[in-house]
Amino acid sequence: LMGLPGLALLLAVGLLHTQASPSAHSFQLDYEHDCFRKDGSPFRYISGSIHYARVPRPAWKDRLLKMYMSGLSAVQVYVPWNYHETLPGVYDFTGNRDVEAFLDLTAELGLLVILRPGPYICAEWEMGGLPAWLLWKPDIILRSSDPAYLAAVDSWLRILLPKIKPHLYQHGGNIISVQVENEYGSYYACDYGYLQHLLGSFRALLGSEVLLFTTDSTRAEELRCGTLQGLYATVDFGPGANMTEAFGAQRRVEPKGPLVNSEYYTGWLDYWGEAHASTSTAWVAQGLEDMLQLGANINMQVVSWQRAQPAGEYMFHGGTNFAYWSGADYKDQYKPVTTSYDYDAPLSEAGDPSEKLFAIRTVISKFQPLPVGPMPPATPKYAYGWVALRKYADLLDVLDVLCPSGPIQSQFPLTFEAIKQVHGFVVYHTQLPRDVPDPATLGAPPHSICDRGYVMLQKEYQGTLERDGQTTLHVTGRAGDTLDVLLENMGRISFGANTSDFKGLLGNLSLNSSPLSNWLIYPLAIDTAVQQGWPHTALPKSSSGGRVGPAFYTGTFETPGIAWDTFVKFPGWSKGLLWINGFNLGRYWPCRGPQQTLFVPGSVLHADRPNNITVLELEGAPLNPLLLFLDQPLFNRTLGRST
Repeated sequence: LMGLPGLALLLAVGLLHTQASPSAHSFQLDYEHDCFRKDGSPFRYISGSIHYARVPRPAWKDRLLKMYMSGLSAVQVYVPWNYHETLPGVYDFTGNRDVEAFLDLTAELGLLVILRPGPYICAEWEMGGLPAWLLWKPDIILRSSDPAYLAAVDSWLRILLPKIKPHLYQHGGNIISVQVENEYGSYYACDYGYLQHLLGSFRALLGSEVLLFTTDSTRAEELRCGTLQGLYATVDFGPGANMTEAFGAQRRVEPKGPLVNSEYYTGWLDYWGEAHASTSTAWVAQGLEDMLQLGANINMQVVSWQRAQPAGEYMFHGGTNFAYWSGADYKDQYKPVTTSYDYDAPLSEAGDPSEKLFAIRTVISKFQPLPVGPMPPATPKYAYGWVALRKYADLLDVLDVLCPSGPIQSQFPLTFEAIKQVHGFVVYHTQLPRDVPDPATLGAPPHSICDRGYVMLQKEYQGTLERDGQTTLHVTGRAGDTLDVLLENMGRISFGANTSDFKGLLGNLSLNSSPLSNWLIYPLAIDTAVQQGWPHTALPKSSSGGRVGPAFYTGTFETPGIAWDTFVKFPGWSKGLLWINGFNLGRYWPCRGPQQTLFVPGSVLHADRPNNITVLELEGAPLNPLLLFLDQPLFNRTLGRST
């Protein structure tokens, strides 16, 4: 499934393969008694999903402790390949990306781990966790036996899995099982050679004792393509499913062994422009109780009920799609995921226990003892109030800072991948080839605006072109007038057949059907500049007073000596991104909704000095550019989380 943050209760009712004399540390399948065996004794886990990449490192311990105090015995954890291998051969396991430190914390708190290292994870994460640089080879066939793809996978696994091996339960760690790939049965390729290759790599790098498993929906076709001899087959489904039928589907591929629901959907994600999703607490709790009565092993996650084909990871705690990490779905049209990955999960985006969490905790208490002690409280929030910003500069006036290497010349537009731009923005610049006294149609071929294009003529904003939306504008001008299109990548598709989601201008723009040529292409490194202190450390610019079109706004605010979590609202703003103290908090888009506020973790704030705010507004700022800091989130313009 896709990665969703909700209750990812891993239902595992089986035992590991029984051996004559289990070692002191063993986790095995017992096919005879249909259960797992941990250190030789029957074992059933109740697990919840958490994505460390969506939670700031200073909050890891708080979230994990709340999961432990909810009665969970394990957590399920994805490893996003693209979060760690940012460019080919360039690895980052520091700070928020220190997966081993996260695993150490889980062990310290007494939680077992079900690890899902991919290489594909879905998770509504950018490109399902696959690195966009794979698309630098445009004809690559992802998630298949394509030699180019396998070479990249092998190189990555040789870096990742040796880090994981010491954390395996058999080696004194707390990882009891490892998933291979993710819902592969839902992918069109159905390439058994690929799964066999992964099985060989995982065994070679992790050893012969670790329990390896797959997860797929209960559909027969998906179980046929997603399972393989040597990998224990588990299923996923939500509270609305007929459990007898659902586990019957698992039994058709695994006649013996524990019953496991690897993704029990406790909530669902939000898409921009759709209603805020919520899932009934009573429904989730009853479904969980029914599964536990069957003796199943469960992982709780968040998922969508509406989708024709499940595609998500289901979360106990969802967190936030900071920066550019949110993915997208494609169901008849491109559907980008919101910045908030709250998921209506038992633990909110800010890590607060919900009514759903306490209902789940009550259910769990009927089957096993709860840890002694109180549930840790919600994190403190603070409403820092109104903060005034000022316009710093129009984006087109600071290209020298944002693209210090200068533009790339090309007869026709090039994709992000062709110029090795992974995330963010690219400016495409050309000139009108002739006078256009009467309104002419500036247009793009179908599906070639990926994903939004902000059009400026003579540096004046004309409007926006959008994937699966408006793809034409009417313009007038003179020969030689400058035409600039700022292209925004809204997140690569994370589920389905079309994960090769190229970005930028995929086809040529035309004027009254006559193709435009002679482009200058500027890949923008906005985050690099902002992280280095720009524009706060730069000399003031004399910017135009205009409020429309892509522009940067800056401001500062001080806290009353505390750095608590907060939520920022954008009254009158259109769409853009927010940085505080150089940290990219993600996209805001209040006019499209449902999300109206961005979560600001207290860990990014300074308690003892001014906090620098940078906003990139893409379409139009309010006449009086203000931000409002609140102590609770807004969805659908309604205070609080849905219940």
